[in-house]
Order: sequence, then C-alpha cells, then structure tokens
Amino acid sequence: MNPRQKLTLAIASITFAALQPVRATAQGASAPVGLHHSQAVKPAVERANKASQEANAKPVMSKLLPDLPGKEVVILTVTYPPGHAGAIHRHNANGFIYVLEGSVVMGVRGDEPVTLGPGQTFYEGPNDIHTIGRNPSKTTPAKFLVFLIKDKDAPISIPAK
Repeated sequence: MNPRQKLTLAIASITFAALQPVRATAQGASAPVGLHHSQAVKPAVERANKASQEANAKPVMSKLLPDLPGKEVVILTVTYPPGHAGAIHRHNANGFIYVLEGSVVMGVRGDEPVTLGPGQTFYEGPNDIHTIGRNPSKTTPAKFLVFLIKDKDAPISIPAK
C-alpha cells in the first residue's frame, strides 16, 4: 500500500470513529470511548476559543500517524453561532471539513466561496489562506468537524492577511 492509500485509509477510519455515537462512562457522563486526546491540542483550542468568543472549538481526537513519521491528525468540532464570521487564517495542514448541522460558507484565497450544508465537505491545503468561514444564518447555529493532518508540533491555526 503506497503512502497516499494509507492516508486515505487513515482518514476513512478516523471519520468513521469520529462519527460514532458517544457512549456513557461508568460514572454516567458522556465521553468519547477509545479516542486518544493530545494534551497539546486542548491549550491551542482554548486559545482559539478565547480569540473568538463567538465560535466554539472542542478537541475530539489527536493521533500520531506512525506510518507518516512526524505527522498527526487532529479532529475538532467547531460551532459557529448565527451570523458568526471567522478571521482570515491558515492551517499549514491538509484540512478537511464535514458539516454536521446548519450551513457554513467556506472559501480560500483564489477560489470562489461555497455554501455547505449537512453531509457536505470542504478541503483546504497547507498553502491555502482561509479567507471566508462564516455562518450565513441569522437564527441557526452551524456545527462541523475539522480534520487536520499536520506536522506534529505545528499550531492548529495561524492568523494570516
């Protein structure tokens, strides 16, 4: 299996695991089962949430990719409240977005923005500048999964102009 096939298989496996229902823990609280959380992801997400009190990003999973040395996958859920528009940024990663609820408008520099609904996807590459990320609804929140394949020590997001 070549590296591209391995990456595709890894993304499919991670997507399947991330979309599974949450199971109750022994104490009765909901928590993902069988997922490996990276301690480094939580502080980065907390900083992103503080920078934009309107959007809410929560880590779902972080996992080193042993057959792609130095790479990791990070999965986040992001909720945009009605009318939210994010700042221009980049990820220095392969980013895959999967819309769960509501709709979002996404765009990268040089491409036309697209409006996505539940079940639709968006990709941004490591050299793309994410110029548009917004919830067009004035009444309904939007929720989506973000899958990032990035260098192990790279930040999740970097402000851009």
